[in-house]
Amino acid sequence: MSDDPSRPAPPGRRGRVTLVDVAREAGCSVSLASIVFRDAPGASEATRERVRAAAKRIGYRPDSRAAGLRRANSGLIGVTYDVRQPFHAGIIECLYQAADERRDIALALGATYPGRDDSRAAEALLRERCEALIMLGPQIRTRAIAALAAEVPVVVVARKVRAPGADQVRVDDSGGLALVIEHLIALGHRAITHVDGGGAPGTKARRRGYLKAMRAHGLEEFIDVIPGGHTGDAGVSAGRALLGRGSLPTAVAAFNDISAIGLSTWLGISQLGIPGDISVTGFDDAPEAASAIVPLTTVSQNLQLMTRTALDRAVDRARDRCLPGEHIIVPRLITRTSTGPPR
Repeated sequence: MSDDPSRPAPPGRRGRVTLVDVAREAGCSVSLASIVFRDAPGASEATRERVRAAAKRIGYRPDSRAAGLRRANSGLIGVTYDVRQPFHAGIIECLYQAADERRDIALALGATYPGRDDSRAAEALLRERCEALIMLGPQIRTRAIAALAAEVPVVVVARKVRAPGADQVRVDDSGGLALVIEHLIALGHRAITHVDGGGAPGTKARRRGYLKAMRAHGLEEFIDVIPGGHTGDAGVSAGRALLGRGSLPTAVAAFNDISAIGLSTWLGISQLGIPGDISVTGFDDAPEAASAIVPLTTVSQNLQLMTRTALDRAVDRARDRCLPGEHIIVPRLITRTSTGPPR
């Protein structure tokens, strides 16, 4: 089933009517409907009347708890994150540094893991009186993010998402992977394999960057994408798959650093030298990238800029200073010793 919040609700819809439903009924955006019910500036009187009439028709009642929390200006910003993602730990560290500099806000953390998704973590944070949410690479559907954004300001970090009312702060994933491929080609590589991220946020964009760069250099015959993921185990599995094919590429661009380290570990166990036999790259510039046995060439997402932007947007949105927007961070290549000329 599609998670596009613009699609009509199915007949006989059951459950709580949300602001997403009101916006659909009124023919406006969720953010505009939210402005009406918060009595904030930015909507005409005709729009306000249309939205309120739509709400009455479908039986919508504003969430008084969420509205009360918004008025309270608690200064508490909730952050949802995946405990299995070392990259998220780096983002949280930078968020705390940015929050300490502001002095007017504090952070509350909501962990996600198998069995506890971003929606559950977010609801727990709202009960703690958070006035805005920063969601790191959320795995829930777009509709669920839009529903949260209708109740409280939401800033999505490190994922491209078309959720009405939600801010986006993310790196140019496609451009970042293209930087890696350009670097490898400049070293003399042609047979370059990309290990993708499976279902992780950013997978499609990074794959697109790989394909675009390879085609731009006339290397279509060498295009090779194999399934992967964002974990070390996924990298190990990709290494097994590569070695099982007999013919090896001269370089591998992995989806992220943790996958690249798992891949490198398996290649090392198999008596292959990095970069002597095969060059390996990652993405994210996680702390593990620099401290790996062979320090990893990777892509920096500029976490300081990313986190400050996300935090500023969360606070400004919570205090009705701006409308939702999309903010793209320019990536930067970090070269280390895991890449060299082809064997």
